[in-house]
Amino acid sequence: MRSPALRHVLTHLITPLLMCVGMGLAYMGAFVTPEPNHLPVAVVGAGPEAKVLAQSVKDAAGADLDVTTVATRADAVALLKSRDITGAYVPGDEAPEVVVATAASDMGAMAAEKVFTPLAERQGVPLKVTDVATPVDDDPTGQGLFFLLIAVSIGSYASVAALGAAGGTLPMRVRALLTLGVSVVVSGIGALLAGPVFHLAHHDLAGIWGMAWLYAAGILFIGVGLHTFLKRWTTLAMMVLFVMLNFTSSGGLFRPELQNGFFGTLHAFWNGAGFVEGARSLLYFDGDGLGRDVWTLLAWLLLGLLVTAAAALRERADAAPVPATVPKHARHDARGPGSAAGDAARNEAEEEAEESVGV
Repeated sequence: MRSPALRHVLTHLITPLLMCVGMGLAYMGAFVTPEPNHLPVAVVGAGPEAKVLAQSVKDAAGADLDVTTVATRADAVALLKSRDITGAYVPGDEAPEVVVATAASDMGAMAAEKVFTPLAERQGVPLKVTDVATPVDDDPTGQGLFFLLIAVSIGSYASVAALGAAGGTLPMRVRALLTLGVSVVVSGIGALLAGPVFHLAHHDLAGIWGMAWLYAAGILFIGVGLHTFLKRWTTLAMMVLFVMLNFTSSGGLFRPELQNGFFGTLHAFWNGAGFVEGARSLLYFDGDGLGRDVWTLLAWLLLGLLVTAAAALRERADAAPVPATVPKHARHDARGPGSAAGDAARNEAEEEAEESVGV
């Protein structure tokens, strides 16, 4: 290709086009056709009739459901509040009941209700639906935490452009301190949105802020560290890690029991799932399972610190003194003022910042 300007434009089009493909595959693959995939439900009863009913439901559903029996309704409620099951069916001649917890997953509760409604219809009686964990009135679907995740994520990965690219001439220790400061600001914004602005968190707002800080700091340190190695491709890497794979596996819209195995597997250890499920635990389930989610966020933060440390070592090695045998005219900082390489580096940084923030 003879035109450098045209080649430059076409090269920079690679990133948005790959984003288009990746976002389509990730979002449509995760959200377009939600279907039960080993959805855990229970039938309440200790006798043989309950076991026969559970087996008949399982036989009819196949791999869509994992059906167990529990002895009492109280046992079923405990399993719902620990999010080990999505719904429980309490048989009855006059008033059969399905027990759900919409705060864990509004879509999961609807799926469980749909599973057991035909049983009541065959009896010719209405099905009673009891919700043992409801979201706050300000977030009736319980999906507000997912949108809070999006806000904190965008604030984090978009800031990587400024810290990694525009701040690339700063020593890594300075960028690390700035990263720490930005993580506090981004998580603070998240806490304001969750509390005073939209009232998603009616209590434990400090805990929500703490998890938002762990989450934001992990993303920021990973991004700043990766920039040393990936340069302008950092934008694409961050989109893959913290949008395409992250939002889709977070459980914010559909829990893994309503997705295919790929996203369900990611849900077990990805940082977005750690934040969303941790926030649910704190706000609606008396902290049950919170420790596991906090450890997930801590593991991602540790990964970010390790990547940043590796980047610092790489930059230190690259900044080693130039041997005396190198001609004098070649001994200059590639990013030094007035040099062609320095101008190119600054232009690349500006372009990367525009790409990241504009997504």
